[in-house]
Amino acid sequence: MEFGQMILNALLPIFVIMLLGYLSGKTNAFTGDNARSFNKLVLNYALPAALFLSIVKADRHLLFEDLKLLIISIVVIVACFMWAFFGCEKFFRHTKKEAAVCALIAGSPTIGFLGFAVLEPIYGFNTSTGLVIAIVAIVVNAITIPIGLYLLDPDDTPVPASAGSTTTTGAAVPAKKKSGSSAFINALKQPVVWAPILAVIFILIGIRFPKALDPTFNLIAKANAGVAVFAAGVTLSAQKVEFNWEICYNTLIKLFLMPGVLLLVGKLFHMEATNLQMLVMAGALPPAFSGIIIGSRYNIYVRTGTSSLALSTFLFMGTCPFWYWFAGLVANMH
Repeated sequence: MEFGQMILNALLPIFVIMLLGYLSGKTNAFTGDNARSFNKLVLNYALPAALFLSIVKADRHLLFEDLKLLIISIVVIVACFMWAFFGCEKFFRHTKKEAAVCALIAGSPTIGFLGFAVLEPIYGFNTSTGLVIAIVAIVVNAITIPIGLYLLDPDDTPVPASAGSTTTTGAAVPAKKKSGSSAFINALKQPVVWAPILAVIFILIGIRFPKALDPTFNLIAKANAGVAVFAAGVTLSAQKVEFNWEICYNTLIKLFLMPGVLLLVGKLFHMEATNLQMLVMAGALPPAFSGIIIGSRYNIYVRTGTSSLALSTFLFMGTCPFWYWFAGLVANMH
């Protein structure tokens, strides 16, 4: 396995497109308002289409073939997600809404964008690779994103007048307190929530998505990653790049805590060695861009979240070879 080739194919495009967005913002070719429009396009159309397509093609029998993999993925990823949420709220004294965006970033791997790009060159394109990526994608997109939006409650989140603000304080008008059921309904209204849930329902009841419709969905879905990364660069250009303990903490959760716990729990419950290694590598991926998109859309936790994404993506070039070696070593121990 050539790690240099993997980095060139999977990570370099992220840096180049983000840098392009950053320079476009610095030269005023695009503004923060443009970035929010890009994020609205991605969040309401491109990302839901991409999530739906990535999940709906999974096979129901394949999904339940390895219940151990499924259960461990759900328990560990959701636990790390909630740890990121409570840590941000309690340790760093952020609001519930800011903590929700933090969890969407620090507690979710970017499986949809980098899953195949990283795992396929290492382990090959086969049924097991597709199974691990499909299960992690379902956990991230159909479980943690709805939880994050429930905690954020988008319909209760006014957008500040100042584009540079990272919280909902200041020019934002306070919204009335809503009940938990109302927040849950608001989350379900978001396309980025109901689209992956609908895809899971299709899988469970055995509805096969017509292949003839793939090109229609793919046309908008393919705009997801490129536009999201470009918009993140534009957003970053309007912010002062941070490097502090909170960003380091977010990076440690994403690059070390999640894959480490997946490896420990998977080994304790005797997961099949190759599936365990792939699950650890999936958990070690940088933060999901959906968290940055959602944070930018509502102008919440933008500066710290974008800085956390940039640092995690950069450090992944070193942590990826480490987890490949260490996960293989532990998974094959007897």
